[in-house]
Amino acid sequence: MSRGSGAAKTTQSKVRIIGGQWRGRRLPVPPVEAVRPSADRVRETLFNWLAPRLPGARCLDLFAGTGALGFEALSRGASAATFLDTNPLVLRHLEAMRAMLAAVNCEILGYDARAWLAQREPIAYDVIFVDPPFAAGLSDELLSLLARGWVAVNGVVYLETPTTPQPGPAWTCLRQGQTRQVVYTLLAPASATANPNGAT
Repeated sequence: MSRGSGAAKTTQSKVRIIGGQWRGRRLPVPPVEAVRPSADRVRETLFNWLAPRLPGARCLDLFAGTGALGFEALSRGASAATFLDTNPLVLRHLEAMRAMLAAVNCEILGYDARAWLAQREPIAYDVIFVDPPFAAGLSDELLSLLARGWVAVNGVVYLETPTTPQPGPAWTCLRQGQTRQVVYTLLAPASATANPNGAT
């Protein structure tokens, strides 16, 4: 949900955690113009899809922004979450939200997502949130990097894009929705054994 460096905002809004142990808690949106939180309706649909997968899941939140996706996953029973962003204001915000929620099972890293995925030995995550800057056109590159082994067996990738993505033969589309501003898609590696009850 982070859109790059951006300029400072003059007002501050908040995004709420929809379900789980922190239900109703409101996270301030960091004062960075480039951060655009996912809409409540989109997140509610997404976490309905993810409900059977979240208990005990290991999550990765790329371009974390407000951290709403990763913290929502932790609230609903994920065992751990790793947040990546490069903006110093965003990173300080994420640290503050971790302290506010007493979320001990999360890691906050100040790395470029592409470099981090390309240079590290892959770690298998159960749920990966991918919401890159729309103007940068990073979706195809990020999916290619994630296909190196970052997605666990029966794991999924959640992708937000401005138009309908064309992820290619390496990926299977499990669910998809759309608003005026965004297309949101749940993907699984095509090589994984399909689980018909994996998303609802």
